[in-house]
Amino acid sequence: MEVEGRFWIKEQGKNFLGHGKVELLELIDKSGSISQAAKTMKMSYKAAWDSIDSINKLSKEPLVCVVRGGKSGGGAKLTQKGLKLIKIFRQMERLNEALLNVFKNDLESLEDSTIENPLHFRSVTMKTSARNQLQGEIIEIKTGKVNAEVILKTRNNLTISSIITMSSLDELGLKVGMKCYALIKANWIVVFDEKPSKISMKNCIEGEVTNIINGAINCQVEINSNGERLSAIITESSQDSIKLNIGDKVWFGFKANNVILGI
Repeated sequence: MEVEGRFWIKEQGKNFLGHGKVELLELIDKSGSISQAAKTMKMSYKAAWDSIDSINKLSKEPLVCVVRGGKSGGGAKLTQKGLKLIKIFRQMERLNEALLNVFKNDLESLEDSTIENPLHFRSVTMKTSARNQLQGEIIEIKTGKVNAEVILKTRNNLTISSIITMSSLDELGLKVGMKCYALIKANWIVVFDEKPSKISMKNCIEGEVTNIINGAINCQVEINSNGERLSAIITESSQDSIKLNIGDKVWFGFKANNVILGI
């Protein structure tokens, strides 16, 4: 099952920026030419020019400056506002993709469930997902050819590891010493009632159970770990098996590639 969707930024009730326009801006920034950017996107020069003209007219400040004639034959370049808007748009795209993945996971889980009101289920899972947002400082970045591991430490000294692509690392501009957020969806967490000795998960956080909310199918477990509050969603059958109680010591395990970073 796939969930897809795109978004647009509007200004004065008109489409201002979308995926195609941002791609055009990026190509102009790379080539310094509207004509070359149009050829790469296989669109006419007039269509590209009209698109840039529309963006500049809707914006309070121009996003693209055009230089006509001269020895170099003219060209085009993005303003600082244009560059900033591209960065913001790409960040919004990543968050949108992450949200769609949340819906995809829940739709897949609903296929075998008997929940009568999916919209109510969605509001519950979105709330529990939002709780697992931890702010921290990046203390180490390990880079590879395709992916990078970003390690951050929260204000309460929890260490979180996240695996992201190298392109995401560059687009976010992440560096050691920067502050960022780690988002972990509640049903991506595995709950252990004993400290696991061998697991493939990079992250394993010890905490004390502070609340348990039982449902017809799933159970929400909340913990406190050095002052950080985290929530996990497990099945009722899992809760029946491990029999968690408030005050119990547990371990929350989750994969590094399930940790979404934001700035």
